[in-house]
Amino acid sequence: MKRINRVLVVVMGVVALCVNAQVERPKLVVGLVVDQMRWDYLYNYQWGEGGFKTLLQDGYRCNNTIIDYVPTVTAAGHASIYSGTTPAFHGIAGNNFMLNGKNVTSVQDDSERGVGGNKDTRGKSPRNLITTNIADQLLLATNFKSRTVGIAIKDRASILPSGHRPIGAYWFDKGSASFVTSTYYMEKLPKWVADFNKKHHDELTTDLGNLPMGTTITFALAEQALINERLGQGEATDMLTISVSNTDMCAHYYGTHSPKVDSIYWQLDKEIAHFIDVLDQRIGRDNYLLFLTADHGGTHSYPRMTSHGLPSGCMSSSDILAAANAELERQFGIPKLIKEDMGFTFYLNHEAIDSGHLDYDVVMRAACLALQRPEEIQWAIDVAHIDTYPIPTILKERVKLGYFAGRSGEIYIVPRTGVYSGKTEWAASNHGTWSQSDSHIPLIFMGWHITPGETSRLTHMTDIAATVCAMLHIQAPNGCIGTPIFE
Repeated sequence: MKRINRVLVVVMGVVALCVNAQVERPKLVVGLVVDQMRWDYLYNYQWGEGGFKTLLQDGYRCNNTIIDYVPTVTAAGHASIYSGTTPAFHGIAGNNFMLNGKNVTSVQDDSERGVGGNKDTRGKSPRNLITTNIADQLLLATNFKSRTVGIAIKDRASILPSGHRPIGAYWFDKGSASFVTSTYYMEKLPKWVADFNKKHHDELTTDLGNLPMGTTITFALAEQALINERLGQGEATDMLTISVSNTDMCAHYYGTHSPKVDSIYWQLDKEIAHFIDVLDQRIGRDNYLLFLTADHGGTHSYPRMTSHGLPSGCMSSSDILAAANAELERQFGIPKLIKEDMGFTFYLNHEAIDSGHLDYDVVMRAACLALQRPEEIQWAIDVAHIDTYPIPTILKERVKLGYFAGRSGEIYIVPRTGVYSGKTEWAASNHGTWSQSDSHIPLIFMGWHITPGETSRLTHMTDIAATVCAMLHIQAPNGCIGTPIFE
């Protein structure tokens, strides 16, 4: 009898330890990324009630959050926000990069098929992302009970934030005018997504990329995901990742602070206000943790800057590539010794170099000199030997943190400060450089365990995942190099 009692005491002690080991966490984490949102937009616009005004008043603002790598582009940004690391570790070297000698998009996966579109809808997946992210760590910490859904117009903006095993990731397929997914996730669209496509058929056939409707439709689908998947209603912390893509798509056509871009931000303000109300009613302000940030900023257009007497410039990587290849052909007698460019990163043509029996190092030096010849380019860097270049250490580090061997190009070009990729006559904005315009992003936390306030100390994009995971008392993603912002 005494032995049984001792066993019961031990069992009760173990149960007590398990109960005490329960960690307080919110019911839901909401990640909201606004594509190409400059930090100063938070303070440039006169916001209405709710929306951004609520975030600014009730949230904690990090006013000096910087992206510590280049290129500052969409795919790399979304991957870095949620993984807490940079392209050098997570492998998403750009929106496009080379993989096994082939030019691929960041989420391209030819082994999968599209689901919910038409016969031309391509399969996509997060397989090119080689690290875990917040959603993956939530899965591990909750014994795989946590559920995540990703929503965006852009495929990469839905797929990369939602991790490797969400219950769903949905993006807009222009060819079929519908939100779709991939066989990586499921074989058939959930009824609620199919119904959404049918109900909103007319809206989905509009120009979502350049109209406020793109913002409205994104939040409408996110709200349906919240309701139909009962996110935040289970025993474990769930996650909803939302990316607003048309803020970037429209800015690429019309430029920062154009009437069309402004109209999208006014609508975004209203949609955020409504969505916060939905979260407050369904989950409760004290039961969800929300953060808002951007995947990158955006450089004001050449016409906007120069018309007011401010320094600016623009470059065309394709023109620079053509001129450099012409120069190299004059020197070596072989065409196209630089195989390809992807904005700021260039790939040498190893096949041509080998077949022409050329010295690789000689060609590399000549290629860097040729690419650096235009006045808009400050440096053309052989990344493998970057430490030999007389360039600022901070820039060296950003190039290194953005370089993934085998995926990134061997040469990286750095435009002069204020120069962006585009044509002189463009009124559009762009991004991709190290400059404050492209690398300074908004960051606000609101909700669960957040005390309103602000800081202007230096924080980093990679700190976002580290902060969320520290607050939830879960292990940071396996490639995370960030530091928690809150004590």
